[in-house]
Amino acid sequence: MRKYWLGFNLVPGIGSKRLRALIHAFGDVEAAWRASERELAEVGLDRRSIRNLLKARERLDLDAELTKVEAAGVRILTWDDPDYPTNLKRIDAAPPLLYLRGELSPEDEWAVAVVGTRRATAYDREVTRKLTGELARAGVTIVSGLARGIDAEAHRAALDAGGRTIAVLGNGLDRIYPPEHRELARAILHQGALISEQPLGMRPDARNFPARNRIISGLSLGVLVVACPWNSGAIITAKQALEQGREVFAVPGGILSRNSEGPNRLLKEGATPVTEASDILEALNLSQAAQYVDARLTLPEDPIEAQLLEHLSAEPRHVDEIRREVGLPVNQVSSALAMMELKGMVRSVGGMKYVLAREPGPTYRVD
Repeated sequence: MRKYWLGFNLVPGIGSKRLRALIHAFGDVEAAWRASERELAEVGLDRRSIRNLLKARERLDLDAELTKVEAAGVRILTWDDPDYPTNLKRIDAAPPLLYLRGELSPEDEWAVAVVGTRRATAYDREVTRKLTGELARAGVTIVSGLARGIDAEAHRAALDAGGRTIAVLGNGLDRIYPPEHRELARAILHQGALISEQPLGMRPDARNFPARNRIISGLSLGVLVVACPWNSGAIITAKQALEQGREVFAVPGGILSRNSEGPNRLLKEGATPVTEASDILEALNLSQAAQYVDARLTLPEDPIEAQLLEHLSAEPRHVDEIRREVGLPVNQVSSALAMMELKGMVRSVGGMKYVLAREPGPTYRVD
């Protein structure tokens, strides 16, 4: 089945929305790949996409394509894979297929993206190292794009702090861009992963980077913009974070600095100001991220937790109210809620009342 996901990823014009519709119509990805021209038209696929799919089916040897990926030491993750990143899967335009080198971990669910300009000053780099290092030491995974400047500084700071980091590329994983970051990419493989939705052989192309940025924000609970002009890729990432319901953080800077233009304008629009890592940890309820990781890794999934989650939302619910709805003893419910709080799933708001830990994201807009 995996080869059919790979096939669709190589068809121009069939993205997540169209593929989701095809799977819904035909039942699974293999049936969608094998559907006739008439069947594809009947379910509403446009002529251009049908033509592209038919041409791809003629020219592609899917078994050979899958072998090529495996020979490159690259793993494929699809929507159907249990290892597909949880945060990313929740966004509307989640990539149907990801190419992966390195390893993802359950603790990567507690991730923060760090982005900014390629033309970073010494001050910008020092701020990035300070904040990113503190986040990594607190158990937060750092996500960025392997670009020059702020991205590279964030990855290095996470590695130096002994933390995890994920680099999202806008090209195929068999090509490291920029080329001077090959050693950095190799180091990331030991403490994280390289990810891309672009097929092997795809060269860096400016048109792919906005799509890459939605993955950076999608993998994360929040995005920290350190330094950048307003018309930059970092601001695109911030806008996509808002659309995905993620928190946006910004480092305030001098009003005469072009690299402070982006963060300062985000702050005027309602982003959360950051001068130390605790500002982010507290806003995202990640002050005990390391404990969350330990609990997640050592304790099995509990069906009681799944049951309780169905009765929780952003509105505070009292333990007794929850107990009555699920029909369990109060001591069992209280114990499960305490463990779920350690895992970062729920949050106590006092008075024996609980809410889901992740409330809806900010409502302000960046024009």
